[in-house]
Amino acid sequence: VELFFDLVFVFAVTQLSHVLIAHPDGAHLVRTLVLGLAVWVVWSFTMWVTNWLDPQRWSVRTMLVVLMALGLVMSSAIPEAFGDKALVFALAFVVMQVGRSAFTAFALGRHWPENAVNFARIGVWEAVAGVAWVAGALADEHARLWWWLAAVAIEYAGPRAMFWVPGLGATRSSTWAVRGEHMAERVGLFVIIALGESIIVTGSAFAELPVTWLTVASLGAAFVSAVLMWLLFFDRTERAATQWFAAREEPGMVAQTAYTYVPVVFVFGIVLTAVADELVLLSPLEPEHGAWTAGLVCGAGAVYLLGNALFRRATGGAWSAPHLVGVVALAILFAARETMSPLTLDWVSNGVLLVVILGDVALARRSGAGAPA
Repeated sequence: VELFFDLVFVFAVTQLSHVLIAHPDGAHLVRTLVLGLAVWVVWSFTMWVTNWLDPQRWSVRTMLVVLMALGLVMSSAIPEAFGDKALVFALAFVVMQVGRSAFTAFALGRHWPENAVNFARIGVWEAVAGVAWVAGALADEHARLWWWLAAVAIEYAGPRAMFWVPGLGATRSSTWAVRGEHMAERVGLFVIIALGESIIVTGSAFAELPVTWLTVASLGAAFVSAVLMWLLFFDRTERAATQWFAAREEPGMVAQTAYTYVPVVFVFGIVLTAVADELVLLSPLEPEHGAWTAGLVCGAGAVYLLGNALFRRATGGAWSAPHLVGVVALAILFAARETMSPLTLDWVSNGVLLVVILGDVALARRSGAGAPA
């Protein structure tokens, strides 16, 4: 049922990509970031709830189905969230957040009163953020961004503030007992969703173009980037992190960082990669948007590598030298963008990701471990 719930977010991630593909500029990049952070917080907070509630119970399943319906409405409003459908997006989002917290507080009331109070605190934070979401929807387009930036700040500050509420105090970290394998699996599935979305975007674009060596080479670059990103997370990062996480006696605070905050970074890297791949596919030799396309090609890879490095650090590892060097290499590649076509730039950026993987494997073998160094 949790995987069924995720289907709505396939649509949401696709909508985010299409916003940037249709409007490749800095203003829409910021807007997409705000909307993407909202989508992620809905999904990740639901992941935490299903860590404590049994998805096999009919009441929990009903809650997830209701959230799916609201999520479908929210996702459908994403392209016009800063236009005519602002209130639709905001109301669907707020009802999901507040409603889920109220349901969970009620469900835990008899069996785990302390955590029920925790969700009462979360509900208060969501209600305060909800005021900013709705106020932004009712404001003009320019003020809306500032209202929604404030709303996102409240959403993401809540867990770090332990959802402190006057009169109720703050949540104790010991309350956040989590099943590490469940959370790792859920985040891994969301990464798969994002990678699948990138394949859908580029595959759909390729289907509408004539088959030439340029379009085939562009599709190949997009496919290779998806494979490399899959290897970077699932083969070199995720497995060791799951094993380390399972060995922790009190993993709640670690889970907060590793599975609530950090994954949004590399998920955005995947979304930006999908946008970059389609722009390259549409204009492989003569860039229609110049530095913007180059910035997406290099920036997407850099964001993804940085997200993986942060995830390793949050799950007990050291800073990964190959990942950080890869970020620097992509920055240098962007500086040299005028010396190559978008298609060449795309393939060279894939080469950087491949070198990072090979360097990571070499360091792991030198240390005598099969896991990432």
